[in-house]
Amino acid sequence: MRSIKLCGFVCAVLAGSTAFGQGWAAKMFPVTRHEFGTVARAAKTVFEFPVENNTGRDVHIAAVRTSCGCTTPSIKDGRQTLKPGEKGAIVAQFNTATFSGSRGATLTVTIDRPQYAEVQLSVAGFIRSDVMVQPGSVQFGSVGEGTAAEKQVSITFPGGGGRITGVRSNNPLLTATVEPAGYGGYQLKVRLAESAPAGYIREHVLLTTGGAAIPVLVEGRVTAALSISPNWLLLGTVEPGRQVTRQIVVQGKQPFRIKQITPAGGGLTFDISAAQQPKMVHVIPVTFTAGPKSGKLLRTLQIETDLGGMTGEFRAQATIDGPEVMLAQHNEPAAGTTPGLGAAPNAQQKSPPANPPSGRADRNPGPQRPLLGKLLGRN
Repeated sequence: MRSIKLCGFVCAVLAGSTAFGQGWAAKMFPVTRHEFGTVARAAKTVFEFPVENNTGRDVHIAAVRTSCGCTTPSIKDGRQTLKPGEKGAIVAQFNTATFSGSRGATLTVTIDRPQYAEVQLSVAGFIRSDVMVQPGSVQFGSVGEGTAAEKQVSITFPGGGGRITGVRSNNPLLTATVEPAGYGGYQLKVRLAESAPAGYIREHVLLTTGGAAIPVLVEGRVTAALSISPNWLLLGTVEPGRQVTRQIVVQGKQPFRIKQITPAGGGLTFDISAAQQPKMVHVIPVTFTAGPKSGKLLRTLQIETDLGGMTGEFRAQATIDGPEVMLAQHNEPAAGTTPGLGAAPNAQQKSPPANPPSGRADRNPGPQRPLLGKLLGRN
C-alpha cells in the first residue's frame, strides 16, 4: 500500500512539473487561435502565428503537425532555431481548393530544445463552395516606388445565380472595382496608387455577395527608387582609438550622384569622391574611428542624391570595447633633459631650498656628533 501511495505521489509531481514546465513555451506565442471567417473556394488563405524567443536560451522547433488535412502547417522560412530575442512564425494555410464547408484544425508545435514542450494552435473557417476566386489572390509582385500598377482576378459562381453587390478596400492606396464578365462571372480589378511607399503589401479586398463579406488577398512589394545594402551596417567591436572600414552599396533606377551623407561626426566618415560621377550603382566606404572610451554607437544616416532631392536611409552600429586610451597630459621634461634619458651632461643641478617649509625634515641639518660620543656623554 505504501508503494502504491508513493508511486501515485511521484506521478502527480511529475505531471505537475510537466504542465508547469511547458508554460514557458506557450509564452512565446502571443496568439494561439485564428478565425479565417468565410472564404471563397480556391482563395489563398494564410495566417502566421508569431513566435518570439523570450526564454534567454536557444529554442529549436522540431516539428509542426496538424489534426486535419484542411490546414497545412509550416515553419516560416524554415527557421527552426531561434536565438534569444529572435522572432519567427508558424504558417497555417487553409486548403480552400480541396475542402469546403466549416473546417477547423489543431496545430501542434513540438519543441525539443532547451527542453521538450508542445504548444497547440488552432484555426477555423467556412469555405464557400459556390464562390470561386481564380487565381487565389491578387499578386502585384515587385513594383517600383512611384509607379502605379493594376492586377485582376476572376470571380465565378460554379452553382450559377450568384451576384457581387459590392466591393471595398480599407487601404486608401488600393482601389478595387468589379465588372461583369462572361458566364455570370466578374473581373475584380485592384489598382495600386503611385504614392505607395516602399515596403511589403499584404491586405484584403472584401467582396459582398449578399451574405458574409468574402476576403480576397492582395500581396506585393513596392521597391524603393533608391536601395541601400546593407541598410543596417554592422561595424562590429572596435578597440578605442582604432579604425574599421565597411562598404555600402547604393543603387538607383537611373544614373545619379551622391551629394552628401548626414549627419557627420560620431567617428563616422564617408568617402563619396567616386560618387560624383553619375552611375546607377555606387559603392561607398564607411570608416568608423572609435573614441577613447567604451560604449555603443547607433546612428541613422541620410544619403542625399541629385535625383530631385531623393534620399535614402541606413543605420550604422558599432561597439567600442577594449583598453581605454589615456588622454591625461604628461609633464614636460625639465630644461636640459631628454625624455626618458634623464639630465643632459652639462645641465646644472638645482640646489635645495634654503628654508624648507615647516613640517618637513631639513635634508641638510649640519654637522652631527658621532653616535658613540652621544652615548658616552662627550662633546
